[in-house]
Amino acid sequence: EVQLVESGGGLVQAGGSLRLSCVASGFTFADYAIGWFRQAPGKEREGVSCVSNTDGRRYYKDSVKGRFTMFIDNVKNTVYLQMDSLKPEDTAVYYCAAGTCYSASTGADSFGSWGQGTQVTVSS
Repeated sequence: EVQLVESGGGLVQAGGSLRLSCVASGFTFADYAIGWFRQAPGKEREGVSCVSNTDGRRYYKDSVKGRFTMFIDNVKNTVYLQMDSLKPEDTAVYYCAAGTCYSASTGADSFGSWGQGTQVTVSS
């Protein structure tokens, strides 16, 4: 079965960095796209970044472009989200998910399998 396990969240000061990990099992990255989403208190879940399984193309939400980077270790079947220059508005629960990625606006309903989420808190 498809399983996603996230880690790497924590508390950092503004301007700091975190690297989130998403370990996948039950599938390979040739089978599904991987997306990162986040949900802040009082906000809807929003897409942060995703990578296509068909051509490897990566998409980023405008507000994180240049600060966040997705990369993949195919041997370890792990997807990472490197988060630099963090801002308080990045505070949210972050989720990785497996599904389909077509654009930066691909919604959560295009992803059928989800991790449990990891909390990222950025202090001011």
